[in-house]
Amino acid sequence: MADSALLEAIPTEQRLALAYARNPDKPLMLALFLLDARLAATVRGGREPVLAQIKLAWWREQLAKDAADRPAGEPLLAMLAPLAAEGAALGRMVDGWEQLLGDSPLPSGALECFADGRGAAFAALARHIGEPAAAPAAERAARGWALADLAAKLGQAEERAAALDLAARQDWARIALPRRLRPLQVLHGLARRERGQGPLLAGPGALLVATRIGLSGF
Repeated sequence: MADSALLEAIPTEQRLALAYARNPDKPLMLALFLLDARLAATVRGGREPVLAQIKLAWWREQLAKDAADRPAGEPLLAMLAPLAAEGAALGRMVDGWEQLLGDSPLPSGALECFADGRGAAFAALARHIGEPAAAPAAERAARGWALADLAAKLGQAEERAAALDLAARQDWARIALPRRLRPLQVLHGLARRERGQGPLLAGPGALLVATRIGLSGF
């Protein structure tokens, strides 16, 4: 069972999705969610973009190292150690968040890079758990989730319009993922329902969608 303090560090929809993970898979899925949340906090607190870029560069550098060469004082790096061979993919998630530090309004390409980074990270997870054939579907699911999530949170009008346009052009066909990736399937289902028009957990219907997908996969 994941520590409650760690769960509180990730968004509510991710905590809900994580409830449908198999117990052996929860730690690594939680680690990816925590990395995403840590990078988000760095960008949101980036009143000094140069300092934020330095912090992101540190994460990129550490994730590129072998697990044995990483500093021992960062618990999240230890949690991510099983994915050390996928450091380049996790580095793409860092790159994606860094794109959001640009001058406003952010170009469509920056928003797309953000979504691609989240997609790369979850494709890496699929490969790591022995489901390489599911990696493209996992990437598409995470990319759709990223675009819907971002569009709902952007306040600048041009940026939100660009994110909504990208979300509208996303392939929203239902995705069948292996049972071990059920949390990602839940998040994609919530994103598919809103497509950036509102928060992923907007209204009581969202909980029903999450429960249905979490239990059945569809």
